[in-house]
Amino acid sequence: MKRLEFNSNWDFETKEKKINNITLPHDAQLLDGRRADSAGGSGHGYFVGNVYEYEKRFAAPDEWKNQHVEILFGGVYRNCEVRLNGKKLGDHRYGYTQFTFDLDNALEYGRENILQVTVDNSKLPNSRWYTGGGIYRPVYLLIGNRKHITFQGVKVTTLDIDPAKVRVQVAANCGDIKVDIIKDGNVIANTVGADSEVLINDALLWSDETPELYEAHVMLYENGTLVDETTEKFGIRKIAWSNNGLFVNGKETLLRGGCVHHDNGIIGAASLPESEWRRVCILKEQGFNAIRSSHNPASTAMLEACDYYGIYVMDEAFDMWYVRKTKYDYGMDFKECWKSDVRTMVERDYNHPSVIMYSIGNEVSEPGKPEGVEQGKEIVSFIKSIDSSRAITGGMNLMIMSQYANGKGQYDNVDKEQSASEADDGKAKNASLFFNMMASFIGPGMNKAGNSDKVDKLTSPILDALDITGYNYANGRYPLDGEKHPDRVVVGSETFPYEIGKNWDMVKKYPYLIGDFMWTAWDYIGEAGLGAWSYTGGMPFNRPYPWVLGGAGVIDILGNPDASAGYAKVVWHITDKPVIGVRPVNHPGVRVSKSVWRGTNAIESWSWKGCEGNKAEVEVFADAYQVELLLNGKSLGRKKIKDYKAIFKTKYQPGELTAIAYDINGNMLSRSSLKSADESMVCICPEKDKYEVGDIAYININIQDNEGIVESNSDEKIEVSVEGGELLGFGSANPCTKEDFTSGEYTTYYGRAQAIVRITENECTITANDGNMVVEKVI
Repeated sequence: MKRLEFNSNWDFETKEKKINNITLPHDAQLLDGRRADSAGGSGHGYFVGNVYEYEKRFAAPDEWKNQHVEILFGGVYRNCEVRLNGKKLGDHRYGYTQFTFDLDNALEYGRENILQVTVDNSKLPNSRWYTGGGIYRPVYLLIGNRKHITFQGVKVTTLDIDPAKVRVQVAANCGDIKVDIIKDGNVIANTVGADSEVLINDALLWSDETPELYEAHVMLYENGTLVDETTEKFGIRKIAWSNNGLFVNGKETLLRGGCVHHDNGIIGAASLPESEWRRVCILKEQGFNAIRSSHNPASTAMLEACDYYGIYVMDEAFDMWYVRKTKYDYGMDFKECWKSDVRTMVERDYNHPSVIMYSIGNEVSEPGKPEGVEQGKEIVSFIKSIDSSRAITGGMNLMIMSQYANGKGQYDNVDKEQSASEADDGKAKNASLFFNMMASFIGPGMNKAGNSDKVDKLTSPILDALDITGYNYANGRYPLDGEKHPDRVVVGSETFPYEIGKNWDMVKKYPYLIGDFMWTAWDYIGEAGLGAWSYTGGMPFNRPYPWVLGGAGVIDILGNPDASAGYAKVVWHITDKPVIGVRPVNHPGVRVSKSVWRGTNAIESWSWKGCEGNKAEVEVFADAYQVELLLNGKSLGRKKIKDYKAIFKTKYQPGELTAIAYDINGNMLSRSSLKSADESMVCICPEKDKYEVGDIAYININIQDNEGIVESNSDEKIEVSVEGGELLGFGSANPCTKEDFTSGEYTTYYGRAQAIVRITENECTITANDGNMVVEKVI
C-alpha cells in the first residue's frame, strides 16, 4: 500500500482555545503552559494536562470505493478515541505505540469526510517525566487495492552472512509474490513466493561501523497483473551473544550507550522526523554507538535514523507493568493492553537492523514476587514467539525489586488519594520522587545494593529469564557475576555518567559485560532538576517551579555537548586529545548544590566576560599519564591523570587555556585549547547552508564573536520572528526559567539559544532582536 502524509490542515481545540489549520505532529501540552500548582508537579516539568480535540476534513475520491484505506497514527499521548463521520473506529490507550484503523466501512466517497480524534491527557501525574500530549507523532493514510500486502506484512530475516542469505516472508490477502533485492538503486537479486530465501552475492553487512542498507521491493500479482507493491529497507547482519560477549557479524562489539527520552527539547514531544534524525546524528558524532529508548518504544523516525547512521538500539516496551508508578499511568491498562502493545513494537521493529535488543521494562518492582517473575517470563515468551532473532533484556534495579519483596516498595499505593495533611507535609506525590530522593542520599552506594547473596537469590529468577541481564545502577555486580553466574551476559542498562571511566574499564575487562548506557545521553523535559547543579540552593531532586528540565544529559536539549560528553569521548578513545571542562566561574562565593546524576557541570568554555579574578576550577580529561595546563602561555603545573581526569584550580583571566597530555616518559601526546571571545554579539547560525520549502531548519542564535567563539557570561533576552516560515519553537537549555518555548522570546543560556523553523516560502527571513540591535538572516 502507498503511504501518504496526513499531517496538514487539522483543526485543534481545547476548552480554552481553538487553532485552525495546524500541521502535525505537534505537542499540544506545550500550548497550555506551566503552573506551580500543576498536578503533574516536577515530574512533568509543571506542565498541565488537558483534553485535546482534533478534526480534519478531507475528500474521499470515488476511486477509493474499490480500494482499501487505513489510517496510521505514529503515536498519540494518551487515551485517544477516533471517529470518522460520527462512527467510532476505535480507541488506543498507550501513548508510545503506533496503531491503525480501517476506514473502508466509514468513508463516504465523492464527498467531504470528517475525522475526529479526542485525546484525554487531563489526569496527571500519568508518568514520571514530561510526556507531551496529543498527536505528537506523524499521521499517514495507507491506500491500496482491496487485494493488498498487509501493513508491515513483509519480514526480512538474515539467515547467514557468509555467503549472505535472507528469508523474505510476505503476508497478503491474495495472489503471487515477487521480490527484488535492491542496493543503491540496482536490482542485485530476486525471488518469488510468500516465504522464500535468496542468496545475495558479495553482500555488504550492516553494523555501527558499516551501516549498509538494502531494499526489498515486494510486488503482489493477481492473474499476472500487479495489484500492490511495497518497499522495505533492511540490513544484512547477524547478532550473537554469550558470556564471551556480544558479536555483530562475528565481531565482538562493545556498546557505547546512552539513555534517551522521547521529547525533542524546545518543541516538546513533537516527533518531527528531521528532529529525530538530527539527534541521532549528533549522538553518533559524539561517539555513541547505542541508544536505549527509555522508557518506551522509540519513534519510527528514530529507528530509521539509527539504521542509516549505524546506532544499535535497545527498544524498551514499558516503564511500568501492573504496579503503577504514578496515579494515572499505563499501569491501569497494562494487563489488558500489554500484549497488543508489545506485538506492535516487535512487528514494527522487525526489519530495523539497528534494533538488537528488546527491553521488557524499566525498574519494575513486580519481579520481587513470584507473580511478577511469571509476568516477566510471559512477556519474554511472547516476544520470542514473534521474533526469536534478537536478545531480550530489561532495565532491572535490584534494590527496587528487593524492597518490593520485603513490603517496602517505592511504588506501593501510588493510586491512593492523598489527604490535605499529607500534601502539606511535603510527602512525595508519586513514587518517582521518593526513589529519586532516596537515590540522591544513597548516591553511588546504590551500585552495591544488589551485591548480597540474599538479593542475588531473590532477583535471579527474572534475571535468568532474560537473554542479557540489564543492571540499573548496579555496577558492583559486574565483577561478581563472572563467578556467581558464569553463563550470564550483562549490560549496564542505566549508569551514572561520571562513572564512565570506571564502568568502561570493566566493560573492557569482563567479556560478559557488553556495554554501558549512561543516564542520560540527551537532556529532557521533566524530572525537573534531577541532574542539575544549582546555585540557588535546594535539594537535588523535585526542584520547585519554575524548574523545567531534568539537567542530567551530557548533551543539552539544543544538541550541545558538555564536558561530560567529552569525558566519555576520551574514555571511549573517540578522541586522542585532552578535553578541557570549566565549571562556571560566574557565581563567585556561591556554594553549588550538586546532584548524584551529574559528576560535574563543566562546559568547554574559557569565555566568561566580567569574571576576571574569579576562582576557576578546570577539569582536564585525557587518556594519558600526565597533563599540563597553561594559561596564556604560563604553566599552571602538571598533574597525574586518575580515572582519565585531573583537576586544576586557578583564577579566571581572558585569553587562551591550553592542556597538554604526556605519556609516562614525558613525551607529549597531544594538546587542545580554549579561547576567550573577542567582542561578541547576537549571531544567527543556521545548521545547514540551504533549505527547501517544507524543510525544518535548526537555527542557533548565539552570543559570539567573529570567530564563532560563544561568550558564556553575556546572556541576552532575544525576540525572534520569522517571515516565510513558521516558528515552531524558540528557547535555550536553561533548566530553571519561567520563559515559554512557544512565545518567540527567550534568554540565552551560557550564550546559546535555538529556533526551530518550518520553511514555507522560497525565501525565509529570521530576525533576532535583543533590545539593542536587530539582526536578520535570509535562509
